[in-house]
Amino acid sequence: MSKKIAVAILNWNGKNWLKKFLPDVIRFSTDAEVYVIDNCSTDDSVTYLIENFPSVKVIKNDKNYGFAGGYNEGLKHIGNELYCLLNSDVEVTEGWIDPVLDLFERDLSIAAIQPKILAYDRRTYFEFAGAAGGLIDNIGYPYCRGRIFDDIEEDKGQYDDETEIFWASGCCFFIRSKDFWDQKGFDDRFFAHQEEIDLCWRLINSGKKIFYTWKSKVYHVGGGTLNKQSPRKTFLNIRNNLSMVLKNAPFPQLIGIIFLRLCLDGIAGVYFGVKLGFPHFIAVLKAHFSFYGYAAGNWKRRQKYQKTHFYQTEWLIFKHFLGRK
Repeated sequence: MSKKIAVAILNWNGKNWLKKFLPDVIRFSTDAEVYVIDNCSTDDSVTYLIENFPSVKVIKNDKNYGFAGGYNEGLKHIGNELYCLLNSDVEVTEGWIDPVLDLFERDLSIAAIQPKILAYDRRTYFEFAGAAGGLIDNIGYPYCRGRIFDDIEEDKGQYDDETEIFWASGCCFFIRSKDFWDQKGFDDRFFAHQEEIDLCWRLINSGKKIFYTWKSKVYHVGGGTLNKQSPRKTFLNIRNNLSMVLKNAPFPQLIGIIFLRLCLDGIAGVYFGVKLGFPHFIAVLKAHFSFYGYAAGNWKRRQKYQKTHFYQTEWLIFKHFLGRK
């Protein structure tokens, strides 16, 4: 009989991460089934897993589908009631699953949960990708409790709570399998980056809740596949963010949001070009043209209803960069 929860790690040429972090996943996840979904790695990850971790179930995708498509393909073969989608560069801690299971059992309207995510190399600080739960502003900029843009807080217990959030981080993403498939999984056109925010937004528009619990704690290295300096990362973040806004934001506010965002992205493109190099400026241009190509498909994917008040703060970018808040 399968266990209630499956921990599913998506792997692409990540043998070194598996070697470093998988033993603790197995040791601290005795009440879960552990899977590795291999995204057609070209290293010897699969051979290494088979030889060294016989208890881990390996699912082999026939090509690299990216984060979004890779999980969509792999999870088709996992029938557990709950999924934990876990990055390969995450260190889990003892008892990390129990508080999440308890929260799911207490409130059936909760679709997805994330733990407290701290930085592996600066262990008293929150980690960029998720921190203490994701939020979003009124023009679609995502941020976290504990991280706004590149400013990251030290964990001093200020987010030791269990509370509703807007999005749960894909680096450690617990979700009911029924809710995942009711939404047809991630939008695999995103490939990687912000697909979890898009999914959470769709879940919220359908009446579900997203939660954070501080009682579960993990440490994330970050940048294991694409580092922050990658133009590819810039391209994916901008294209995917605009796409999820078009798919999920309420109409007619959507028109003003998209127009303003395109203008702000133009400014950001110049800033990135000066700070990070010309390839990042080109990445912003490519992201916009790719977004235009996705526009018709994004519009078709809009749900029947969109919540008119979806944000936790207004004008985050202006308050942060101009108001220095």
